[in-house]
Amino acid sequence: MPSISQRGVIMPSSPIRKLVPYADAAKARGIRVFHLNIGQPDILTPDIALAAVKNAKIPIVEYSHSAGMPEYRHKLSKYYKSVGIDLSPDEMLVTCGGSEAVLFAFMSCLDPLDEVIVPEPFYANYEAFAAAAGACVTPVTSTIENGFTLPSIDEFESVITNKTKAIMICNPNNPTGYLYSEQEMQLLKEIILKYDLFLICDEVYREFCYDGAKFYSSMYLEGCEQNVIMIDSVSKRYSECGLRIGLMATKNKEVLASAMKLAQARLCPPTFGQIAAMASLDVPEEYFAAVNKEYCKRRNFMLDELNKIPGVYSPMPQGAFYTVARLPIDDSDKFCQWLLSDFSYNNQTVMCAPASGFYSNRTLGRNEVRLAYVLNCDDLAIAIDLLARALKCYPGRTPESGSPLLEHERRMLQERR
Repeated sequence: MPSISQRGVIMPSSPIRKLVPYADAAKARGIRVFHLNIGQPDILTPDIALAAVKNAKIPIVEYSHSAGMPEYRHKLSKYYKSVGIDLSPDEMLVTCGGSEAVLFAFMSCLDPLDEVIVPEPFYANYEAFAAAAGACVTPVTSTIENGFTLPSIDEFESVITNKTKAIMICNPNNPTGYLYSEQEMQLLKEIILKYDLFLICDEVYREFCYDGAKFYSSMYLEGCEQNVIMIDSVSKRYSECGLRIGLMATKNKEVLASAMKLAQARLCPPTFGQIAAMASLDVPEEYFAAVNKEYCKRRNFMLDELNKIPGVYSPMPQGAFYTVARLPIDDSDKFCQWLLSDFSYNNQTVMCAPASGFYSNRTLGRNEVRLAYVLNCDDLAIAIDLLARALKCYPGRTPESGSPLLEHERRMLQERR
């Protein structure tokens, strides 16, 4: 029998989706599963987007431009200007989701065996996209003890080699919810200019920043415009994950021309997805204010309840809608599977994502899980209660370690109580 490619062998499985068969089996047994494992919001997709698709008068669904509909890119240009980002329509490439945008960026910037430095824990598919491009992810580790702040310049420089071509970050971060500050972004600028690297920034959670914290885009950095590539998507912004409309943007014409060849090879992004995404740009600011308020409420509730559980610690995220929690367990992969295969209370259980899959070094994150606060507070209350009950009877429970709440987090928690 012929063997599969090495690319297929080294391609990692999704830590978010690999437990789906166990969840399906639990549901088949009549158990209700509360999904904290995946960033699928329960926020309604804007009516204006759904109406645009419903009312589209298209007798033939033709190919669109490979870079995306011109009218959509012109409208995107206006949107970006409204948030202080100067991008012309010909500096954008509409993609089949943010995932394709990352893949196009990697395949345009990285040769086989080249290295891209990514702070870990990181969105697991970055490693898969690097493998598809024949490249390698080199991690620099951020830790739960310091709230997942950006590693120091020294740590970045210690892993830079002659094969290093890029640094990639997600801001606000998936899976940690960490929001990189302007000062941290300036540090990254210093590194990429010193070593002539690309800076690839996944900014799909731009609108989700809390407690008055300000988002600082990679596109705000001056003097490194030829080094920066921005990744974006409508999936989270408008709760349109299934549309599969993303974006790759850069002022580097060579990178864009290379990515355009890939875009032409896959012909075009989805027509109806672009129609809905284009209509979504007319969603009023009130929509984002309401959504932001709701996510902040959910975050505060989840973090309050998590940090009440003996042996559990999670730092306060300032963006996105995820948090990484440390649990008193021996192995997060085993624990997350056990929740679905062996545990239930009142015919209910909870599904989490083992954090080990978000680290390149698989020995890390063994006692951590990523949790998404994409459910309403009533459902979150049930889910966190299930988690607390599960931890009491889990066979692999470990002695509780202290919870290193940072002082400002401790103060915030006390104020809310």
